[in-house]
Amino acid sequence: MRGLRSNLGALEERNFRLLWLGQTGSTIGDGLTFVAIAFAVLGVGGSATDIGIVFAAYSLPNVVFLLAGGVWADRLPRNLVMVGSDALRAVVQTALAFLLFTGTAEIWHIILAAALHGTASAFFAPASTGLMPQVVSAGRLQQANALMAMSRGGAFIVGPAVSGILIAASGPGLVFAIDAVTYVLSMVTLALLRIPRAAASAEHASFASELAHGWREVRSRSWLLASLLTFAVSNVALGAFMVLGPVIVDRELGGAAEWGVILTAGAVGALIGGGVALRWRPARPLLISFAAMLVAASRTLALIPPFPVVVIALAAMATLAAISLANTLWETVLQQRIPQASLSRVSSYDWMVSLVFQPVAFVMVGPLAATIGEVPTLLLATGIGLAANAGVLLVPSVRNMPRFEVGATTETPAEGAPVPLKQP
Repeated sequence: MRGLRSNLGALEERNFRLLWLGQTGSTIGDGLTFVAIAFAVLGVGGSATDIGIVFAAYSLPNVVFLLAGGVWADRLPRNLVMVGSDALRAVVQTALAFLLFTGTAEIWHIILAAALHGTASAFFAPASTGLMPQVVSAGRLQQANALMAMSRGGAFIVGPAVSGILIAASGPGLVFAIDAVTYVLSMVTLALLRIPRAAASAEHASFASELAHGWREVRSRSWLLASLLTFAVSNVALGAFMVLGPVIVDRELGGAAEWGVILTAGAVGALIGGGVALRWRPARPLLISFAAMLVAASRTLALIPPFPVVVIALAAMATLAAISLANTLWETVLQQRIPQASLSRVSSYDWMVSLVFQPVAFVMVGPLAATIGEVPTLLLATGIGLAANAGVLLVPSVRNMPRFEVGATTETPAEGAPVPLKQP
């Protein structure tokens, strides 16, 4: 019991507890819509290419506005930036639910909703990364990130399966209506946070100057620059799974319910990965993070020829466990090593570079699979992901990044210098 309480200690802190409750509720809604969006497109007569366009419509403005989101999240109270983002997303999901309920939804409606949702998320993501060190004590930062990862995994365990049932029973409209309500819950909890005024107020230069400062923070650290380039390349593989996955499952393995089972298995894996990160603080966090990402290729390979649903589900579980562990370690390193005043700007570069090729992947996967075949497309995506994550481990500052100890400076040792480890 004492060990469990120690692992959940971050929830004893009021600000983090509020944040965790609101984001867990919001993630439940996201878990529902994760399945619903693809079948909403198919339900109005769309195709695999249309699904890709919808995902691209989300990703493109998400990438375009991320840098602006990072600057404003460093200028304004981060929780209020997140409230504004949630408000827009609640309105968008409500409108889409209405169109689907009334049978008047068309492809362009879904594309527009995705674009607005992506724009709002561009302001939410960097603010969220920067907010975490403000709502939890330094010694519990990785624990807090792991708890957030576990809540996302737990929400997605139930969400996709329930979504498949709701879609089969009444269509995707109800799913989007529920998601809108969860955004309102998130708004309330964020508004209740007590963030010290000093953490959000500072003298600001011009927008361009602040953007340039964020980039200097990135390029001055080889471990950070190399990691961002790896994310840009390896995340292309996600496009292949997200676009071709529901099409293959719908055509050969059943439909929405089976796709929901696969996504639910992935969520179980995310919960497991978060649980590992809750207890384990590796001596070389980035080495473990990118080594874990090598496992991620298994999910895409499972769509060939395709294997049975249970095999794809197990592959999804292993993949999401690896991603959850890797992301928790990465986010903690970023929050510990980057100065608080510029953390959201650096995070915006992280998100932008990580996602920059996803719109291209979402748009191109359908036509590419139609041209060269689904199997070559899946193999190509797998190879790209493996090469990127193996290659970054050749960078010494990535491979040798030490575990951060509370009370140490946020700066890393000079590159090429010995990296001492403190004993816990």
